[in-house]
Amino acid sequence: MKKIYLSLMVLFGMGSFLSAQTTQGADDTFKPSGKAIVTIFTDFTNVNTNSKTDNAFEVSRAYFGYGYNFSKDFSGKVVFDVANSGGLTPSAFSAFLKNAYAEYNHGIVKADFGMVGENMFDLQESVWGKRYLYKSLQDQYGFGSSADLGAKVKLQFTPEIALDLAAYNGEGYKNVGIKSDSTIQFAVGLTVQPIKNLYARVYYDTKANQSYQSAAVTQSSFNAFVGYKSEQGTLAAEYNTQSGKGNVKGKNWSGISLYGALPIVKSFSAFARFDELSSDKLASATTGWNSVKTGTDGSVYIVGVEYVPVKGIQIAPNFRYADPSSDASKAGAKSVSTLNVNVGINF
Repeated sequence: MKKIYLSLMVLFGMGSFLSAQTTQGADDTFKPSGKAIVTIFTDFTNVNTNSKTDNAFEVSRAYFGYGYNFSKDFSGKVVFDVANSGGLTPSAFSAFLKNAYAEYNHGIVKADFGMVGENMFDLQESVWGKRYLYKSLQDQYGFGSSADLGAKVKLQFTPEIALDLAAYNGEGYKNVGIKSDSTIQFAVGLTVQPIKNLYARVYYDTKANQSYQSAAVTQSSFNAFVGYKSEQGTLAAEYNTQSGKGNVKGKNWSGISLYGALPIVKSFSAFARFDELSSDKLASATTGWNSVKTGTDGSVYIVGVEYVPVKGIQIAPNFRYADPSSDASKAGAKSVSTLNVNVGINF
């Protein structure tokens, strides 16, 4: 906690210094300002699996933070992620420092340094727009983290074409402080908007094997995405593949995700999503490595209705069905159906 407090003091100290510099500058129209960041995910779930039913109300996650604009070009942000760890003890919620970075944004360049958001699936998450009820595929199944220590830069060459480059620790924001090697994860992505509201993106990252592990291999990820989002509706598709998961030879997997939304009447829209995930077999194993480990290989179907009564409030009754693959069934995985009412709150 002392390190967190020190980081906050440095961040706000920088804010005071840069604010003074801005005031003395030639631009008298800009006024430094900040804004609190609060996001809450809460829900009711009815889970049915293997002839057993469980019901629960919960707050699954909350983000608390603050963003500050020091000048037209410089800003900073700090965000804490408080997540439900699924336990029943007083310490069931775990807190992590998710974002703590400085940002420079001028002309075609936007650069972040510190605990930054990763670029692996931020566009997909934005087009999907329903993180409060289900993560995007790469985040849901652990292809990568949503934030990490490192640096990234985005070059917006034209309004329609952007290139992003990044270098991270490769451990994710929940594992800060346990890094014991010099491995760096490098990432590159290209986003194109050929017409209004239509997005296409390709992404690739690589994380070399740790030199002290002779059996380790390089982990690499690839994603291709195309999506359309407007007031008339949303339709998107993505393909993801990753080899050498965790720098383990043969630990490969891939997945697809299709999703869309269609307005019904004012403030109401219907949505649907389909995910499919599969993993390779390791050595003499008879089932995919992810089936043996977690039983998540297979398909997930989601349908629901979203109601947005006011800006900042999203309410979504929805039904989900998880159908394990044949390999996952062999490993003991069971089908799971859930009825949910998810609520997202942003202010």
